[in-house]
Amino acid sequence: MSLDPGSAAIIQLAWARRLGLDDGAFARALETGERITRVDDSAHSVEFVRLFGSSALVGPQWALDAAAGISDEEMAQHVTLLTITRTHGGHGQGSAALFFADDLPLLQTAEELTVSHGNPEAIELEGLCPPDDVNEVGLSDLENRYTIIHDDEGQRMPVACGAYSEWEGILAHMGVLVAPEWRRRGLGSLAASVAAHEALASGLTLQWRTDVSNKGSLATARSLGFSTGGIHTSVLLGQVR
Repeated sequence: MSLDPGSAAIIQLAWARRLGLDDGAFARALETGERITRVDDSAHSVEFVRLFGSSALVGPQWALDAAAGISDEEMAQHVTLLTITRTHGGHGQGSAALFFADDLPLLQTAEELTVSHGNPEAIELEGLCPPDDVNEVGLSDLENRYTIIHDDEGQRMPVACGAYSEWEGILAHMGVLVAPEWRRRGLGSLAASVAAHEALASGLTLQWRTDVSNKGSLATARSLGFSTGGIHTSVLLGQVR
């Protein structure tokens, strides 16, 4: 599905506020073709975002100086940020593809589902999943959780969770986690659909962020009807010994 023409501006507004920029920053950058920069010498990370043809870089002055003259295509690669921050302990984070939607088809299921809104079920699900998956999805940071429960003769087990957190009262930043033995059955898409329609009903635009190497998550976003919108690359800064 394609985004409504006004949705891109709404998404850029949310990101501008998230990055500490003024509301019209991305719109002006699209007109001038210049990268937006904001100096934050107290920052513990360096962040590069490209959205619908406009880009922004936020971090200490030395990082912005090092990035001058480097193209957006290169900045979108995690190795570039690691290289320019190496002497300041740059590490982690990576590059993530950004997908968005302002409407989605509702997924239907033949069987009746039990969906829990509670935290214990989401926490239990995290305990069933590899730490890398848990860290990437970050269910603990997403306030609204919808966990699909499998009931087998009274044995209740969380199998998938779709969740979202509000960004700037505009975006629903989504995440989906599925127990390993229940993957490849469409449960991730189903859990995502439940959370997505709850967010849409609240008037939010949907955001799906996933590591560029996570083929499963990329495929799920596309199959649900999300549109590609940009990329977010970041590194954490640490003490150099």
